[in-house]
Amino acid sequence: MTTAPATEEATPQHDREPRRYDVAILGGGVIGSGWAALLLPTGNRVTVITLRADGDDRLRAAIRQQIAASPRTGSCDNMGRLTITQSQDAIAGAAVVIEAVSEDLQLKQQLFADVADRARADALLLSSTSTLLPEDLGAALPSPSRVVVAHPFNPVHTIPLVEVVTGETATDDITSRARDFLTDVGLVPVALGKPIAGFVANRLQTALLRESIHLIQEGVATARDIDEAITESIGLRWAAIGPFLALHLAGGTNGVRGWFDHIGRGLGAGWTQLGNPELDEQTIETVIRQTETGYPQDLGELTAYRDERQLRILAARGTATQHHPEEKP
Repeated sequence: MTTAPATEEATPQHDREPRRYDVAILGGGVIGSGWAALLLPTGNRVTVITLRADGDDRLRAAIRQQIAASPRTGSCDNMGRLTITQSQDAIAGAAVVIEAVSEDLQLKQQLFADVADRARADALLLSSTSTLLPEDLGAALPSPSRVVVAHPFNPVHTIPLVEVVTGETATDDITSRARDFLTDVGLVPVALGKPIAGFVANRLQTALLRESIHLIQEGVATARDIDEAITESIGLRWAAIGPFLALHLAGGTNGVRGWFDHIGRGLGAGWTQLGNPELDEQTIETVIRQTETGYPQDLGELTAYRDERQLRILAARGTATQHHPEEKP
């Protein structure tokens, strides 16, 4: 598989040299190993704390495989900076603690309570949750707003976005330090203006998935057809620009104002025609069957296919001759 070079998109620009961190990761699953694969190549020290006594070799192999498919600089030579353990003692020396366990609120709350007792007073406490709010996660802490959601996207080592969600009483210092860390390790943090369940990208993704399942349910298109319709049109566009810049460019000389004057006024009427499918057993089975039929290949082969295409897109964005309007050439 071809590994693309580091890109401007995947490696944000800094006004200072990126720092290196001692990081403890709670959980060695897909997200935990993805965090490790993101952090190790650029010289951070990483300790993965896992409950599996027999998971050392498996986890190291998974991290090596992900590093090999990473768009960021570095190599597997930094695997010497990785420690895998079942002990939480490593938390005491970590500048950053990242929780990456299953979406179980009580489990996460207990973990953060334990972490707060062991961690440095100035340690960043980050959660990888994709659904839960920060002050709920930190409910057992003296200061619940100490927990910051840093929601990455799978695969963590490839997708640049990380959503940052802080509690309503979080200090500017915590928010700033979280953003600095995430930028230093090569991610693109987007901070939400206020907490909301599902955050931003997952809510948008869910809206698209809901309509996609509706189209399958109505027999309009198959799962494979819908994938192709997206990747060959709006997906390609959105890899370059977001939906609102797309509207701005579609409105002629008046930009987005022109778009709303000529097309956008009827947008609300179209919303009433969108589906709200019931996820009954028949619908679920239909989606599963169509997806498995449309993609009969081994999952490992499909993963490699996904990673290579994403890396090529990142590389293309990074070598584009035109810069983002806010960027300097």
